[in-house]
Amino acid sequence: MEKQRCGWCEGDALYELYHDKEWGVPVKDDATLFEFLVLETFQAGLSWITILRKRENFRTAFDAFDYEKIAGYNQDKIDSLIQDAGIIRNKLKVHATVTNAQLFIKVQEEFGSFSNYIWGFVGGKPIKNRVINYKEAAPTTAQSDALSKNLKKRGFKFVGSTVMYAYMQAVGMVNDHEVDCFRYGEIP
Repeated sequence: MEKQRCGWCEGDALYELYHDKEWGVPVKDDATLFEFLVLETFQAGLSWITILRKRENFRTAFDAFDYEKIAGYNQDKIDSLIQDAGIIRNKLKVHATVTNAQLFIKVQEEFGSFSNYIWGFVGGKPIKNRVINYKEAAPTTAQSDALSKNLKKRGFKFVGSTVMYAYMQAVGMVNDHEVDCFRYGEIP
């Protein structure tokens, strides 16, 4: 019997695998939280499947999403990334990734971990919504608004509320699986 999935991922094997294994699973590991921050930064204005298809290229280009290395990128490295056809060659997003890595480290120093900081916006545990149809789900929430505002105040780039809500969904701060989806009940 075929599993019932959220409508947004159906029909694409890569999308379905991501949906089944990663999307909405609570992430507390700083390295993975940074990876998703990078990917969501590049996703702004594009489709998530475009980013998923280039994910391994991003991993290679950005030193396995090592935020300490990325924070120290020089102009030569930045220029090479802007020329890398394997990723999204957006100058502003490449620069934002370097800036965000530097600020990510500052947040870690202030809160003990980025995880401590980010999960504070949902009281330390996932919000479980009751989405019937993904097309009707809200693109932002009061929590994503607050997170976006706080990150922008700290100097982070490409962290608008819609991007931050997608981030919150990806890292499991919010469970927005459709209620009929097999993952809805499996994830807290």
